[in-house]
Amino acid sequence: MIQRGFERKLDHKNWKIKKKWRKYDELSDNLKKAAIAGEDANFMSHWGFDLNAIERAYKKNKKGKKIHGGSTISQQTAKNVFLWPDRSWLRKGLEAYFTILIELFWSKERILEVYINVIETGDGIYGAEAASQTFFKKPAVRQSKAEASLLIAILPNPLRWSPAKPTRYIRYRQHLILHNMERLGKSSL
Repeated sequence: MIQRGFERKLDHKNWKIKKKWRKYDELSDNLKKAAIAGEDANFMSHWGFDLNAIERAYKKNKKGKKIHGGSTISQQTAKNVFLWPDRSWLRKGLEAYFTILIELFWSKERILEVYINVIETGDGIYGAEAASQTFFKKPAVRQSKAEASLLIAILPNPLRWSPAKPTRYIRYRQHLILHNMERLGKSSL
């Protein structure tokens, strides 16, 4: 957040960090389910790393120019809370270390709570509550399935995409997330 704030200043923009922390129980179940459905379908059963997702990303990255990620919610949380956004082997190594630590010491609910509260959701906007207030004019606890899935759909690049003006691609991602949410069913969150 601080790095992005300085980047904004270097771009001659105002300093902006808009965020508001919400406890796990103050977040919509729709949002929790959308995060898992859109970012890490095996979140509740893995130990911090999804080896199948990493292997798929590795194979895709060998073929194409577009970089595909295989990071879990736990890995993304470790990166967002403890590290910096740039890609490097050093950062990936530290990310693995912190991922193991948070999986050992935090519950899945705590990891999901932290993730949802620190994700970048727009230029200077962090966490689901700030995003919900900005884009939907309501608290995160009241997000519908459609709103939650739309918010998660922009996460690969929240500086490029916005829930306020979803592109055809973002609508497609939203549809996939909604479908995956249905597949998750009534799993415990």
